[in-house]
Amino acid sequence: MDEDYEKIVKIVRDNLPAFISWPKRSLLLLPGVTRDARYHQYPTEVKQQLIKAGITPDKRSNGPAICSFLLADGIRPVRETGKGWNIHHLYDGKFPYNNNPTTTHAVKDGRFFTEAAGLVALHPLADAMADEFADFAWWLRREAYDRFGFDPDGVFGERQG
Repeated sequence: MDEDYEKIVKIVRDNLPAFISWPKRSLLLLPGVTRDARYHQYPTEVKQQLIKAGITPDKRSNGPAICSFLLADGIRPVRETGKGWNIHHLYDGKFPYNNNPTTTHAVKDGRFFTEAAGLVALHPLADAMADEFADFAWWLRREAYDRFGFDPDGVFGERQG
């Protein structure tokens, strides 16, 4: 990684609340659901649970992941544009560990798409870093393991799923 990029990563890691927001707990909202659908329907009991928590069921393609993050007591800060921070899947099919040919792609796997332990709200700058830098992405994954024991690739502990 370039020295200038390393400085930016250090700024983000030294000021985490300004760039990263974690859910408070693990929660698999809709087992078996993936992001394949353009619009999602929620079972009645899940819809009622969301509404009771003050969360509008989001039918968009990534809506169930957003709802899971919020229901797990995650805070999604608002950007200056009025949009919420990106809800990022930590396991996005990028950056396989060592010599592994693949890594988990949560949006394609119903065990992980709506698992809040594998989600984080990221400021757009941190979101770009997680998309661009393997070291930063793996640092976030390690944080998810330390916080929730979430490790679908079995790199830090037991394989999940």
